[in-house]
This record gives sequence, structure tokens and C-alpha cells, in this order.
Amino acid sequence: MSSYRRDLRRYREFLDQLAVSTLDAITETTVTDFLVRLREGDAVHPPLGAASAARTVVAVRGFHKFAVADGLAALDPAAAVKPPSPAKRLPKALPLGDVEAILEAAGAPGTPLALRDRALLEVLYGTGARISEAVGLDVDDVDVAGEDDTVLLAGKGGKERIVPIGSYARDAVSAYLVRGRPALSAEGKGTPALFLNARGGRLSRQSAWAVLVKAADRAGVTKDVSPHTLRHSFATHLLDGGADVRVVQELLGHASVTTTQVYTLVTVDNLREVFATAHPRARHG
Repeated sequence: MSSYRRDLRRYREFLDQLAVSTLDAITETTVTDFLVRLREGDAVHPPLGAASAARTVVAVRGFHKFAVADGLAALDPAAAVKPPSPAKRLPKALPLGDVEAILEAAGAPGTPLALRDRALLEVLYGTGARISEAVGLDVDDVDVAGEDDTVLLAGKGGKERIVPIGSYARDAVSAYLVRGRPALSAEGKGTPALFLNARGGRLSRQSAWAVLVKAADRAGVTKDVSPHTLRHSFATHLLDGGADVRVVQELLGHASVTTTQVYTLVTVDNLREVFATAHPRARHG
């Protein structure tokens, strides 16, 4: 509530500077000029980012809507003024060498937990699964013994998709199922979960996240590593390799291709960088 009052106080100061004394004297241009002032700043206030400016504009829109509903003004001058959209945050993808270093760091000791960790990270990068989807896998959801080499992932809204798993992930899962999971399962009461914790229960999302952080730390890759890092890297590396964006959409389980297209922005940046450094006519001088 205090931020709402602060936003409207700043709006009132702006109107005072324009000598606007009645609500009906405010036009759409007035409100638009206020938004520009928010973004540019002035002698008293620093420029606001898109999110903060949007919050202030929403407060102004709410004020004018209330004024019209309460009969204090005839028209709503802010109705058509849209809050600025926040800058699109591009997903952070790791270079392939960093991904490989993280995967190698997960499986070094050869214990059941190390086999599990390697299999988990290989599945995350090999399928583009969300961490919640990976820890939700049951043994029967993974086909690594037949010809298919696929996993059945349960995505958002319970929507299922079958994704190819790749030879590295297949081999890591097979090794874990044979030499790792039986020892972990013996500690519990029996669960169909693929990835087990040290007590034989289903591995939690938080613990899976910790596995990634620990492996990244061992590999010396600590920048831009998050729960979604391997998923982002999976998508970006596929597009860099020439995969069609709609295929990547299906693999990621995105309902709309526009969600997937944010990755193409990263790929275009990569193409632009390669072009600038490699093409003889890319630069002047």
C-alpha cells in the first residue's frame, strides 16, 4: 500500500508541474508523458526500469478507473496507456565443454550415489527435462533395454511426452539401474521412483538441484548454473546444431512455439558473433 501511495504522490507532483488542477484536464498524452518521465528520470528521481515503471503506471490506471467509477471524472485518460513490458530475459546456456565437465564431475567416485548423480544429470541434459519431471520419473517410464531408448516425461498440467534419451544418458541410466539403484532401494520400503535418495525414497527436487550445484562446483563451473541450466543448454545446443524450433518445442513440452523461440534469440546472437569474426566482408576497415 505504501508503494501505491508513493507512486500516486509522484504522479501528483508531475501533474502539479504541468499546472493540471482537475481530473478532466488530464489526457492520454499527459499519462503517456508521465510514463516517459518515469523511464527517463529527472533532477529528483533516477530513471526507472521497466518493472518499476510498469508498477507505477498500473497504480495510475487504477486511480483513474476508480475516479470514473466514482463519478469524479467523465473519462479515463489512462485506459489505453500500457505498462512497459519487462526486458525479455534470455535463458543462460552453458558452452558444451562446461556441460561435459559437469557431467564428468558427477560420476567420479563410482558409488551408488555417484552413479545416480551421473544418470540424473545425463537425463537432464540428454532429454531437456525439467528437474521436477526428472525426479518424477519411475523406473517403468524409462526404456533403455529395448530399441526405443526413450523416457516418458510428465510435464505441466499432467501432459505427457515421450522423448528420446540418447546413448550417453542411456548408458548412465543402465549403469545406475544395475549397480546403483539396487543398493539404494534396499535402504527403503520399495518405491517405483527411478532416482532414489540415500534412504531409498524418491529423490526430491531440492536434492536434485544440490546434485547439479555440487557437480558444477567440482567442475569449476559456477557461473550461471541454476535448476534450468541443463534444460536451457539442451535447447540452445540443439538449435545451434540445426534442429527445427518446432521439434525443440515438442522435446521441451512447451504448449506454444513462442515460448521456445526465446532460445532462437540466443542462437541468432551466436550466429552474429561467428559472422562478425569469420566473414571477410563483415567489418569495415
